[in-house]
Order: sequence, then C-alpha cells, then structure tokens
Amino acid sequence: MTEAKPPEQKQRKRKRKQKALYRPVGLLLGMASGALATALFTRVWKAVGRGSDAPDALDEDRSWREILLAAAIQGAIFAVVRAAVNRGGAAGVRRLTGSWPAES
Repeated sequence: MTEAKPPEQKQRKRKRKQKALYRPVGLLLGMASGALATALFTRVWKAVGRGSDAPDALDEDRSWREILLAAAIQGAIFAVVRAAVNRGGAAGVRRLTGSWPAES
C-alpha cells in the first residue's frame, strides 16, 4: 500500500508542471512582444519627427540628447508592451485551463 502524498508536495508538483507547460507559451509571447514593441517604437520615433532611423549609441553624428531620448522611449515602449503581452497571455491561460500560470 502506498502512502498518500502531502498536499504541499502535490501542489509543488502541479506548479512545476504548469511552469513547464507555460514555458513555450512564454517564449512565443516574448518574441511577439519584441516584434510588436519594435514596430511601435519605429512608428513613435517617426511621429516624433526624428527621422525614420532611431539612433544607435555608437552613431557619431547623433547627439547625446537624441540617443538618450530614443533609449528612454524605446525602453518605456518595450516595458509596457512586454507587461501587456505577458499579462494577456497569463489571462488567456487561465481562461483555457482554469488556473493562473505558475510564477517563474
């Protein structure tokens, strides 16, 4: 006769399984959020009137101000898009499975 596993052990095993199942979803969402954020940043940079190409930190012909402004805008857009995509993905998993994905 086998002993029953304690509830904590079952819960830990279930969370590990959820985490493993969510990992490929998270990777796909990460790639999608990167592509979306890049497209959005390109549109915002054009709308700001700074030209079509955002400056790179090593662009010798660009000012510190322009480079840092581009980095700040890009960082904010990437953070917001990533949070929105991750939250939406987790909510979608909950709708499909009935439980929130395990934390990483």
